[in-house]
Amino acid sequence: MLESSNLAVWIEDNTIRADLIKLSVHTPTVEDAAQAVGTSPSQIVKTLLFTVDGEPVVAIACGTSRVDRRTIAAYFGVGRKRVKLAGAEAVLELTGYPVGAVPPFGLKQQIQTLIDPRVLEHTEVYAGGGAIDSLLRISPSEIVRVTGAVVLDLLGTT
Repeated sequence: MLESSNLAVWIEDNTIRADLIKLSVHTPTVEDAAQAVGTSPSQIVKTLLFTVDGEPVVAIACGTSRVDRRTIAAYFGVGRKRVKLAGAEAVLELTGYPVGAVPPFGLKQQIQTLIDPRVLEHTEVYAGGGAIDSLLRISPSEIVRVTGAVVLDLLGTT
């Protein structure tokens, strides 16, 4: 299993403009994370892992938002039933990080990434930092630069 120390090395090795923040408390919810760093819940982003026809895809959205599988399905030209949210075991296996701590990059393998445009409305966001007591402070534009993320409305009309 990868940890925040692995992410720190990856950030340094790849010259990424980001800061890892070690917290004194665990932040199991978006609200807890926002309170811990003194920001709005909309600035906490989640990195979700889906499978599309069995292939992994990362979706990054504001933590207060619900990603609509139909928008991912439409983007890939498949039925929505072929888009599945990965379970905890698959997340750990494919990313190297546990659910709730997955960063947007520095994963075990390169995974195609989608990012909701609402994330880009912020100058700074906080993402999973590789451990339940760490967050990654970064600009959304840096996430896009590093991951090559496709900007896609992930919320649909629900």
